[in-house]
Amino acid sequence: MAVQKPEELSKIDYKPPKTSWMDTPAELRKDMFCWGNKEKSLKTVGFPNARAWSVADEDWKLPENWKEIFLEGLKERLSKYRSFQLFMDICVRCGACADKCHFFIGGGDPKNMPVLRAELLRSIYRNYFTTSGKMLGKVAGARELTYNVLKELWYYAYQCTECRRCSLFCPYGIDTAEVTILVRELLNLLGLNIEWIAGPVANCWRTGNHMGLLPHTLRDTVDSFQADLETITGVKVDYSFNRKGAEILFVNPSGEFFDPVGNITFMGYMLLFHEIGLDVTLSTYVSEGGNFGFFTSNEMAKRLHSKVYAEAKRLKVKWIIGGECGHMWRVWHQYHNTWYGPVDFLKEPVSPITGTKFENAKSNKIVHICEFTADLIKHGKIKLDPSRNDNYKVTLHDSCNVSRGMGMLEEPRDIIKSVCNNFYEMPPNTIRENTFCCGSGSGLNASENMELRMRGGLPRANAVNYVRDKFGVNTLANICQIDRAALQALMNYWAPDVVVRGVHELVGNALVLKGEKERTTDLRGEPLPGKEAK
Repeated sequence: MAVQKPEELSKIDYKPPKTSWMDTPAELRKDMFCWGNKEKSLKTVGFPNARAWSVADEDWKLPENWKEIFLEGLKERLSKYRSFQLFMDICVRCGACADKCHFFIGGGDPKNMPVLRAELLRSIYRNYFTTSGKMLGKVAGARELTYNVLKELWYYAYQCTECRRCSLFCPYGIDTAEVTILVRELLNLLGLNIEWIAGPVANCWRTGNHMGLLPHTLRDTVDSFQADLETITGVKVDYSFNRKGAEILFVNPSGEFFDPVGNITFMGYMLLFHEIGLDVTLSTYVSEGGNFGFFTSNEMAKRLHSKVYAEAKRLKVKWIIGGECGHMWRVWHQYHNTWYGPVDFLKEPVSPITGTKFENAKSNKIVHICEFTADLIKHGKIKLDPSRNDNYKVTLHDSCNVSRGMGMLEEPRDIIKSVCNNFYEMPPNTIRENTFCCGSGSGLNASENMELRMRGGLPRANAVNYVRDKFGVNTLANICQIDRAALQALMNYWAPDVVVRGVHELVGNALVLKGEKERTTDLRGEPLPGKEAK
């Protein structure tokens, strides 16, 4: 999709409209929304109201009783989730979150202020579920649920990446991302999803991964990685699929089998596991750590999540390592225990190389690859040559779900500082818990909404440009596959001389293998420092 030039897109008008927000109808603008879901995607997983429809059409082909379905769903969730009821009642509209959303910063639309985005639903809640709303109507901030109001809810629910930056600044602890997630869940009751989410959900349910990759494709892909690594290093790395009795099941985001940047990150894992002799297996049944079901409903997220543990039980592994993925980690560590409680058929993870017991994995039995690698480095268990990454001046994008969502802040930094000699932080109000989003998370990394993505990613790009201009940074590292796919498009637009890399790509470059030949290129086949052709 064509997008304005950066110098034009960066001219943002923050002036509010002359009419109040209730009297300013939403304009569903091209390039600012994703295409609606396909009929077959909803049918595959048994979602309601599966049909062909288009966002651009006036008629969205809803059931006749759509309003009743929506309101009954809202009533059910208000009683089911105490936090949701609180979030509907306690907001005082102080505005502390107003300027924290990257979509508002990059676009200037007042309805992308988190407080107002939540108010879109809160106004419906007041009208139908509060005495003041029923009696005073608009004076109390209440409004009717009309067809146009429903479209507005859909439009803005899919202009939120669920990054939770707004929640960090709320004095009342309101998690507006949770509100948006529940709006999506209510819309899903009417078959109002987007294909960039519904398609991956259907694929994952059918094939075990979002890309719809079948077992033979996965094997052929990893075979090609193995061949490439042997060419680069002279070492033929070991790997296995579906091997019963392995100590560890490794589950990574399937984008790493497909996306070129993800490919290199996966190759870094392969080198690491081979070098330390880790007893680990992959699975063709569960070839996905991410969970797009999380962006549709809690129930769908549970259905996809359960497949991982079914496979862990079938293969009789002891515990699980997860790859560089964002929402995988948030689902595993924020939702798993609520859904299932502690896993009793797996062992508490202990590194077979260092003996470290990963206390935070006591319940769900999964360790993030960055925790695992940082621990290896801390104990001096792998040999590294950071000079191999000297062509790179690196900064780190703290992936929202892993950093702000789960507090993993130091491990990726510890790794990068051990495998690179040139590391520079972006401004403190843009990193760690304050990190800006890639602008394309939670299923928004499509192509038809590219203007939305570039606007949403502007705050992150500005911070990258700051360290690029000040320190010469040319590499943006991260630990999330959606980030890798989204950030390279963002950098190509706003900072075209910056390359996106996974942290374990940098690890793979620096890792000195036993029996390796003299390396002349990095994992991308580019010359190592000092090895350029004369």
